[in-house]
Amino acid sequence: MGRPTAPIALEGGAEQASARIHTNQVAVTGRLLDRLRAACPDLSVEHGDRAEASRDWWPLAMVWALDGQVGALASVVARPRSADEVAAVLDLCDAAQVPVTTVAGRSGVCGASIPLFGGVALDLTSMAGIVSVDDTSLTVDVLPGTFGGDLERTLRADHGLTLGHWPQSIELSTVGGWLACRSAGQYSTRYGTIDDIVLGLDVVLASGRRLTTGGAPKSATGPDLTQLFVGSEGTLGVITGARLRAHPVPPAERRAAYGFASFGEGLDACRRILRRGATPAVLRLYDEAESKRSHGTDGTVNVLLVLDEGDPIIVDAAMAVVTDECASARVLDVELVEAWMHHRNDVSALEALTQKGFVVDTMEIAAPWAALPGIFDAARVALLAVPHARAATCHQSHAYTSGACLYFTFAATPPPEEREATYVALWDAGTRAVLAHGGNLSHHHGVGLHRGRFLREALGGGYQVLSELKATLDPHGILNPGKLGLPSSFGAVPWP
Repeated sequence: MGRPTAPIALEGGAEQASARIHTNQVAVTGRLLDRLRAACPDLSVEHGDRAEASRDWWPLAMVWALDGQVGALASVVARPRSADEVAAVLDLCDAAQVPVTTVAGRSGVCGASIPLFGGVALDLTSMAGIVSVDDTSLTVDVLPGTFGGDLERTLRADHGLTLGHWPQSIELSTVGGWLACRSAGQYSTRYGTIDDIVLGLDVVLASGRRLTTGGAPKSATGPDLTQLFVGSEGTLGVITGARLRAHPVPPAERRAAYGFASFGEGLDACRRILRRGATPAVLRLYDEAESKRSHGTDGTVNVLLVLDEGDPIIVDAAMAVVTDECASARVLDVELVEAWMHHRNDVSALEALTQKGFVVDTMEIAAPWAALPGIFDAARVALLAVPHARAATCHQSHAYTSGACLYFTFAATPPPEEREATYVALWDAGTRAVLAHGGNLSHHHGVGLHRGRFLREALGGGYQVLSELKATLDPHGILNPGKLGLPSSFGAVPWP
């Protein structure tokens, strides 16, 4: 069983941490606390435990940590060991109208794990491990608190299988978190994102009622209830189990690297590769600045890294298409791919830059191929126009037949008293530019607290439908209130 990795040390220690965001806090005391302890014996009210369980890897919250603050503080941390305990906790909290924020690896970067109105932090990391493996059907049944790295290593060593799901946060994140936030892995062009990989779920609703969704390869039995909960960030139900697609460990791998004269030329090559039906696992294109920073080039080329794995016949065919469509580009040293493989999951730079006074974050969005060049230009211009901005760079990280994900990295060096305001201004500028030019709000980092202010605009008429769905499944609004930009029965969301 793994444990969450803290993003940065809290100044003064977790025992002294205070809340940054002031809301109507719901305390858990007296008889309810006793009943919760009877339902879930592993329960803590220690201040340090509550502080650590109340934060995630949101870059702005890392800035707050330098002041000894977390976004908000849970009143209780409950660590259930079974779906029965989850159901019992939710039943009690629903009856008492106490908010419940489900957490696990807490690797999210949008503040989705912050218990905005106090109440219970429901830590699922004790519900970990593989339940069963069906090698004939290539399916895996797994518990939600299972950390990604542990799961992948066990599948490969004991079963000769892989999920093919490699998010940068794989060692920090859990299966339940992948599903709740609609995760994407670095090999998603070959294997799909988590919403493609999942076959079915076990879910507990706010009232404690349990249900199982999906499980078959395909179904025409009404709307897909599995996808209702994927990406819901704990606002509609608590995921207590998942059935996932698996693949045999690939017997072959091939790599290549190219340099394009412009980012637009590289994008078009990626589009043509997908259009012809090739789906190399990795197809990552970096602009000139990121190529220089991450791959040591001279700053005049846009680096494309390609990697594919699987049956050798299929891999050879896919790489032949890649070679054909990249014929006009410079062939670069394939060792660039090997170097990327070694540092691709390193997230240490975020803490170091935060400690040095930088405001830094990433913004990943998706859009059709036709819209991507305009978004690439507009978002970088908008970000750099914000006072104190120092850099705005981009790479294309996930590609599909219809479009791709652009992943912007931006940094600023404002005076200490302007760090939060600058952070908000950067996100406002970048997001407005993306939405105005045909992009979506998020590709795989989700919404959480941070992006909630944009959701009504991003969803249009769908926002009201989502709000009504939330009210139906969670009438008392106890599940992760204040997230996904949804209205909360516990009060207004006071950030930003």
